Amino acid sequence: MSESDLLCQMFEAWRDDINSVPFPQFTTLVIPPQPSRAQVDACRSRDARKENVMNPTRWHRGHL
Repeated sequence: MSESDLLCQMFEAWRDDINSVPFPQFTTLVIPPQPSRAQVDACRSRDARKENVMNPTRWHRGHL
């Protein structure tokens, strides 16, 4: 048996194993609403301001 025959048999066994498991069926696909870029930017800037207020002793790279 050549190496290519062995690889073909292994591939076929792998495909049979994959095909033996039923593919999940979804009745409805629910994708949560995604925030807009403006919402993400506003949240990041709000978090940055909150970090400075909540932890005024934290050292940043520019303060060394």
